Amino acid sequence: MGGSGGVTGAAGVNLLALRSHNTALVLDLLRTAGTDGISRLELAERTGLTPQAVSKITARLREEGLVAEAGYRASTGGKPRTVLRLVPGAGHALGVHLDRDELHVVLVDLNGTVVAERRAPLDLGSGADAVVAAVAREAEAVVGEAVAGLPDAAVTEVGGGLPDGAVTEVGGGVHDGGVIEVGSGVPCTAVTEVGSGVPDGAVIDVGVGVPDAGVTEFGAGAASAALTDVGAGVSDAATVGSGAEPAGGRLAGVRSLLGLGVALPGPLDHTRGVLHRVTGFPEWDGFPLRDALVRRLGVPVAVDKDTNAAALGLAVAGEGGEGGGGGSFAFLYLGTGLGAGLVIGGAVHRGARTGAGEFGHQVIQLDGPRCECGNRGCLETLCLGAVSRGEVEEAARVLGEGAANLVGLLDIDLVLLGGRTVTAAPEAFVRGVSAVLDARARGAGAVPVRIASGGVAEGAAQLLLAPLFGRGDG
Repeated sequence: MGGSGGVTGAAGVNLLALRSHNTALVLDLLRTAGTDGISRLELAERTGLTPQAVSKITARLREEGLVAEAGYRASTGGKPRTVLRLVPGAGHALGVHLDRDELHVVLVDLNGTVVAERRAPLDLGSGADAVVAAVAREAEAVVGEAVAGLPDAAVTEVGGGLPDGAVTEVGGGVHDGGVIEVGSGVPCTAVTEVGSGVPDGAVIDVGVGVPDAGVTEFGAGAASAALTDVGAGVSDAATVGSGAEPAGGRLAGVRSLLGLGVALPGPLDHTRGVLHRVTGFPEWDGFPLRDALVRRLGVPVAVDKDTNAAALGLAVAGEGGEGGGGGSFAFLYLGTGLGAGLVIGGAVHRGARTGAGEFGHQVIQLDGPRCECGNRGCLETLCLGAVSRGEVEEAARVLGEGAANLVGLLDIDLVLLGGRTVTAAPEAFVRGVSAVLDARARGAGAVPVRIASGGVAEGAAQLLLAPLFGRGDG
């Protein structure tokens, strides 16, 4: 895939390592400025940083290929100001939505624009090995489509048939030119071995495992993408396992790839990437999905509930407040299940035990039908039951009752609806939910209801992208 949206290796850097607070402020302003760009003086005024600090940050970002000049802007005095813009194709993230019966994978650039995607049937109950293999297969296929036709310099050889470009082999499996292979197919980006185990500059000695300049130690056969401070819930390839199964998937060869975000039904522990008892799939209880994918793919991985990931993506896109800054909304997802993603004050609200948003399992009918969770009269069972009978208006009314409870409890600004069941009859669901909220408003002003502008897979990619721009912890 050519053009600015394609995956390139031009940056050739550890993008997540740039994630300092000040750099994130600058990157976010560059992102929101779009193609018009923004001057260094404006960046200093809007961030509160000194002009010297902004100049140093933007110089580094230009060196790494993340920022480019976008022309000049007239000045009130003196020479015209140089305008800078973000280079969207300098970085990419994969977003994966694991639904109960479908796998959806997208590749997005730094703006969150989808540049490639795939869908495939999936049985979430087919077992961990089968699901992990399916994610790896589809993720590699999406990246393969995006890099097809690009010159070899765009990627690094890490085995499995990827081209070897912009690297020179200097013996013993060690590549020079910014990339090193550390045995058993374990790639490490942005490091170089320069003889007898002596590190050069900000590189790492892979022979004795002694890190230099704060770069992560490999050790025990684990892989490192040379990433530090990758945020809560994002796994560094160097942090998993004890060496039994080294990382080294083909994805590690795409130097602009930040990693993989995975979203699926909860409950789960997003900080450790460990699943709990997913409703209807008890066999997933305790499975370390994040670490399993890191070992398989060799890139950083973040895992979160589908509704939380979608809510994060919507907040970044500006729902509930410009750029996600300060608004409060609920994203109600009705597909093969029912859940909610909550954004309070511009940030995803996960709760003390990451269990917030289990919206579908609130009991609203004490003697109602049995739910798979074990309770009776859950909102999810009542909603999906009405849908299965073809009673879409009844399903919308039931969903509206749950939404009204949520609005009354949290006093949120907006209700967004999504999921395949909703998108099959969007007008009916917006109308039905709105009618219940209007009736329950009691003169206080009804909360608006509309269809969400983004999906779960796109939100999953933001688990990697958002922290780069200071938009939450991912």
